[in-house]
Amino acid sequence: MDVITTHINADFDCLGAMIAARRLYPEAVLVFPGSQERGLRAFLLDSTLYAYNFKRLKEINLGEITRLILVDVRQAARIGPFASVAVDPRVELHIFDHHLSTIDSLKGDFERIEDVGATTTIMTRTFVERGIVPTPDEATMMMLGLYEDTGNLLYGSTCAEDFSAARFLFEQGANLNTVADFLVREMTPEQVDLLNRLLKSCRRIQVHGVEIAIAQASLDYYVTDIASLAHKLKDIENLSVLIVAVRMTDRVFMVARSRIAAVDVGELLQGFGGGGHSFAASATVRDMPLEQLLDTLERRLHEQITPRMTAGSIMSTPVKSLALTSSIRQAAELLTRLNFNAAPVLDGTRIVGIVARQMVEKALHHQMGDTSISEIMSSDFSQASSGTDILDLKEMILAHRQRFIPIIDEGVLVGVVTRTDLLQHLVGEQGSNGGTRSRLKRKSVSRLLPQIVPLDLLSLLRRIGELAESSNVKAYLVGGFVRDLLLRQPNDDVDIVVEGEGISFAEQVARMLDGRVKAHPKFGTAVVVSPEGLKIDIATARIEYYAAPAALPEVEYASIRHDLYRRDFSINTLAMILNRSNFGQILDFFNGQRDLKDQAIRVLHNLSFVEDPTRAFRAVRFEQRLGFKIGGQTERLLKNAVANKVVARVSGRRILNELRHILGETHPLPALKRLDSLGLLPFVSPSLRFDEVAEGLFVAADKALNWFELLFTGEDCDPFLVRLLCLFNDLPRRELKKTLAALELKLSWQNVLSAEVIQTRKALAFLTRATERSTMPAASRIYHWLNPLSLESLIYLLALSRSEDARRMISTYVTRLRHLRIELDGHDLTALGMTPGPQYTRILTNLLDARIDGKILSREDEVQWVKKHFML
Repeated sequence: MDVITTHINADFDCLGAMIAARRLYPEAVLVFPGSQERGLRAFLLDSTLYAYNFKRLKEINLGEITRLILVDVRQAARIGPFASVAVDPRVELHIFDHHLSTIDSLKGDFERIEDVGATTTIMTRTFVERGIVPTPDEATMMMLGLYEDTGNLLYGSTCAEDFSAARFLFEQGANLNTVADFLVREMTPEQVDLLNRLLKSCRRIQVHGVEIAIAQASLDYYVTDIASLAHKLKDIENLSVLIVAVRMTDRVFMVARSRIAAVDVGELLQGFGGGGHSFAASATVRDMPLEQLLDTLERRLHEQITPRMTAGSIMSTPVKSLALTSSIRQAAELLTRLNFNAAPVLDGTRIVGIVARQMVEKALHHQMGDTSISEIMSSDFSQASSGTDILDLKEMILAHRQRFIPIIDEGVLVGVVTRTDLLQHLVGEQGSNGGTRSRLKRKSVSRLLPQIVPLDLLSLLRRIGELAESSNVKAYLVGGFVRDLLLRQPNDDVDIVVEGEGISFAEQVARMLDGRVKAHPKFGTAVVVSPEGLKIDIATARIEYYAAPAALPEVEYASIRHDLYRRDFSINTLAMILNRSNFGQILDFFNGQRDLKDQAIRVLHNLSFVEDPTRAFRAVRFEQRLGFKIGGQTERLLKNAVANKVVARVSGRRILNELRHILGETHPLPALKRLDSLGLLPFVSPSLRFDEVAEGLFVAADKALNWFELLFTGEDCDPFLVRLLCLFNDLPRRELKKTLAALELKLSWQNVLSAEVIQTRKALAFLTRATERSTMPAASRIYHWLNPLSLESLIYLLALSRSEDARRMISTYVTRLRHLRIELDGHDLTALGMTPGPQYTRILTNLLDARIDGKILSREDEVQWVKKHFML
């Protein structure tokens, strides 16, 4: 039996999603697991829902359920008696929901989870994708759910998909008069009385600089629809954060609303057994006095809300500076090399001025390159300490129009806060407050980590964070691990950046784990290997600059922000703080989360492909692996780099490294086709193309590789070499040799890709001719044709073969003939009385042929065969 259900205390979004789910599962019955909100109950009394096969809970035999469909919920604690069914391994679980993942989220056999304003929107999108047309009644009920959960499309959670869904439902006949009748309701006298009590009790508290309003009431009777009263109270008092707690009989009902990112009410009310979104949540608490609940609430608010930001939390450090004795030309070189707009000027350790790029360029224009920067620096500037409030920094920058504020502690320059640092922080805060959906910049993923990261690895990361805290350094998890974490994909590539001495910290980590460390002092990097074999890359935060296009970068130590800026694409610039005090907090300086959401590959600046042309290959690889799209501006920059032949300046070894990654992907075909369309393959080899023939060869090679893997021979076959053979299949011999030399392959690979290519083509010719005859060749002939080839060449040959008979011969050789050996050797021939000499090779070869052809089966057969043919 199929059952469609939702959460207890169901609302219109639950109803709309359930009605829609019935169209997807026409044999299912619909069941509410508990009570419904007042407005929904009123609608149920007036409607004809009996036609939709709704059942009462007591009519359902839970043991007969074979498939459970959950809508607008995925927590077992919120589905009443269906909780035991949801975790039963014999029951197929399907989930449609728009709430964010939590630690206790159920895992379905099928899931459609989307970050939209209402679950009804997800169901509507499913209808559109499958060509399902709802009836006007169904469209009306779905519209009720959509309008209720998005506040008539006005809540900050509303997204473009919700508007599209509303348009579709309206076009299918949704009755807006009905929607208005049931969503816009007059308050009952009891609700008016409760709202009055909440207004009188409402008090405002400050938690780490954030204002929280708490309203509470105690009643001896039941009042419905507290959520709508909370909305009215929030609007009347113009509150950013409101938490309402109302005791009714033996339980306390909680409703919370938030307009700012600093207060995630969904996470807050999870601690009370409830849930919801970051901006709207509810909970029902039993067996806890109201006063005790309010005390617990305030304590948890202090634990959850991050303290107000200070200069020390967003400043860039270490600081790149100029000495007072520096010339204007030296200042220009520093600012250009590091892409800075301004830099502090120091007299010893004391900051005495700020020099801006604009003034430096003007001075150079006036032929003042050898003049001291003291002549043009600004000595009138504001400064702050690391404890200065962010809002005070804002006033300083606005008042003095400074490009950055020096941060001075005890007379020492410890960092700077640039206008960009401050703007990114403030935009992140205002974006959440203003209702945008993307909570960028600083976001905690502490709840997400246990769902994606294995517990032993998560424990290790926490230990490293504890070590960083006690060592007074800042440690960050960076790179693909963080990107894939936000994409809900596993990744065990642990890459850590330290604002401090990276090698020293790596040695501490190695001692903590009882592991070993290999350091690279030139780059400030090290690799720690744990006793279990886990590799942890640890690096000092650094900045890179390029002395010339396509050159290898020069390295200097810098802040985490500068370290991330040197990376290839915005989606790879995300970092996660490991230090205990902020463990799990994401740093996003360059809109990486936005581009993850937009599924876009974007470079950080317009010279990105000029400085490192190999990024063009990586852009394609990430685009195809992640199913993203290279951004319009990024693609134009890439095409310009191709047209200007900047890629040709890159060493063959670096291009080979990019090819290795691309050909190592599970499905490299899309990336190769994209490389061809962008004109990048000729930089690998001038006449290299990827057409339909090449595509067919790759498909055949992957089938051959899968076939060999399923043989479980225990031998290693390098897929990269096989695919490289396929890629270079049509290259003339002379061009192939030049290409291999240019790519700087190791000698063993060059042998496979040059000498064996010729042998492979000869073997293919032998096999082709053999299949044209009426009789199959002897097994020994097949053996000698194929024996000179490496395993990779054999798989390549299998992909090249178009005849089933040829493939059968190759398969026979790989699985059986290749491993056949004779038992006799030269010593045995001597023991038989034969005179040693060159004839031994001929005898043993003929003996092997006889064995391969099945003429002899044992050692005794070999002895008799030698006696018969060579000892007459």
